[in-house]
Amino acid sequence: MDSALSPVFAALGDDTRWSILVRLGREPASASELALELPVTRQAIVKHLEVLRGVGLVRTRRSGRSVVYEVEGARLDEVGRDLRGIAAAWDRRLEGIRSIAEERD
Repeated sequence: MDSALSPVFAALGDDTRWSILVRLGREPASASELALELPVTRQAIVKHLEVLRGVGLVRTRRSGRSVVYEVEGARLDEVGRDLRGIAAAWDRRLEGIRSIAEERD
């Protein structure tokens, strides 16, 4: 696993940031819109969004006077590839253990 992904997993370990990312996965939104939907102040939402942006999971764009946040799909794809790689490695290890156990029976 790329050690540069450790901050991504740390960021996603927070329930509020996870909720924000899931919500943005449905539709881009401003911090004010998110604050109306989540039990967190707008100021806290902005701080969480900056963490998510800092690890590359969300990006911003201007829409009139508002800043809109949206999911950065390429970064999520990267994280998904790493997780699939970890799962495949464990599958191989478990298959090896099963083979050894079956040989001893």
